[in-house]
Amino acid sequence: MQLSQFRAVLFDKDGTLFDFSASWSGWAAGCLDDLAQGDDGLAERMAKAIIYDRQAGRFDPASPVIAGTLEETADLLIPHLPHLSRAGLTAYLLQTASAAQMVPPVPLDPLLSRLSANGLMLGVATNDGEAPARAHLTRAGVLAHFAHVLGYDSGYTPKPAPDMLLGFAERAGLAPDRVVMVGDSTHDLISGRAAGMATIGVLTGLAGADVLAPHADIILPDIGHLADLID
Repeated sequence: MQLSQFRAVLFDKDGTLFDFSASWSGWAAGCLDDLAQGDDGLAERMAKAIIYDRQAGRFDPASPVIAGTLEETADLLIPHLPHLSRAGLTAYLLQTASAAQMVPPVPLDPLLSRLSANGLMLGVATNDGEAPARAHLTRAGVLAHFAHVLGYDSGYTPKPAPDMLLGFAERAGLAPDRVVMVGDSTHDLISGRAAGMATIGVLTGLAGADVLAPHADIILPDIGHLADLID
């Protein structure tokens, strides 16, 4: 695969532009402790609901949080927090997610600059909220590289539905087959295939190559290897 075949690269955010475990494990631990307010049993029950290992400080690859939306995370936690409203819990998760410290797997600015210099439009399609996504990209100093940033709350059905990806293609004025979708989860790649896009899997999330391979045209260790696909 050569990127000269395409006009745009559409990135997932968590696990792709940012290493998933390095970025989100600490956020999860802090949220659980905060919501439990000192009740260790409650913290443990909530951790099991989102399949997060508090002792190891990491998500299980089967956790629905990895590729899900913050509203879906709220749905998993709210049965354990009867004193909170779902809207209040979702707002809390959005606020804390926006402040979470993201860790890129490679220096982002040089890579994104090189892709743009080769005539590729760049975008983000994430199952995170649009506001947290923009906050993370701003703090990383790379928001200006992206023509469009779409989240689960940007008016499209979240991944694995193709709607968000097709929305990007429409906004970009491109046929879907001129766009390549880059992601770390089956949600990303399934949505890419359904949208008619080429798909690239990366291993900076929690899914292994064996899981991603059936849905990916190519698998890379991380997004830094996209540079190898430039003519």
